[in-house]
Amino acid sequence: MFVTKLVRVAAVATLAIGAVAGCAKEDTGGTTEGGVTLVKSGALTTCTHLPYAPFQSKDDSGKVVGFDVALIDLVATRLKVEQEIVDTPFEGIKSGADLNSGKCDVAAAGMTITDERKKVLDFSDPYFDATQALATQAGKEVKTLEELAGKRLGVQGGTTGEDYIKTQVREKSLKIEVVSYKDLAALQQALATNQVVAAVNDLPVWNEYIKANPGKVVVAAGFDTGEQYGFAVKKGNAELLKEVNAALTAARGDGSYDKIYAEWIGEKPAA
Repeated sequence: MFVTKLVRVAAVATLAIGAVAGCAKEDTGGTTEGGVTLVKSGALTTCTHLPYAPFQSKDDSGKVVGFDVALIDLVATRLKVEQEIVDTPFEGIKSGADLNSGKCDVAAAGMTITDERKKVLDFSDPYFDATQALATQAGKEVKTLEELAGKRLGVQGGTTGEDYIKTQVREKSLKIEVVSYKDLAALQQALATNQVVAAVNDLPVWNEYIKANPGKVVVAAGFDTGEQYGFAVKKGNAELLKEVNAALTAARGDGSYDKIYAEWIGEKPAA
């Protein structure tokens, strides 16, 4: 009898907990005044991969800031919501998995627009012209890939920089050991600690690193690959894409794009 009462009490408690849980309201997303559907009500959720300064990284207070962040803030303002940022591996961003699963509304990760990525993502108008750069330790400069024969060259895995270098090595039959690192921080650490003699990534990224570490690393050579960055949304999300493009167009027209560029990138190249 004592056991039976315990079982009954436990059952009642379980039902009570279930009832309370059922009353808790789950955020299943929302719609802006303009009719744009978002994964979280009152927020534009952005997927990015940290760190990737000056496009996105944490400041001393832990807040995520940068060129991409500031531009997406303009989109959030246009939608009358706040931007919320999710740090997630780049693979899930470029494959479209994070957007498809509802982890975020938009991807802003210093991401180059490519035909392959267009198959799984819808890209905004280009917002940044990118150039690949070869960095070395100061005093150990090389000007060409051919000078790296028999040596280790670092790249960031899953990036267009990695694709470019592997293509060059293959097509030119260069005897270079290409080493891929999971993120930018690991790549930069590898160069700083002599794990590789040179490393390739986007020029603004190296400029930012050099600014923070003067006299240690230099940009030894550049590769004009004709790349452009774009923000991405889930395939078929035409309404949000329209708002992203409208925000970029407005920013270029009212001068706010140039101000953000000057703050995070530096002097804007002549048109």
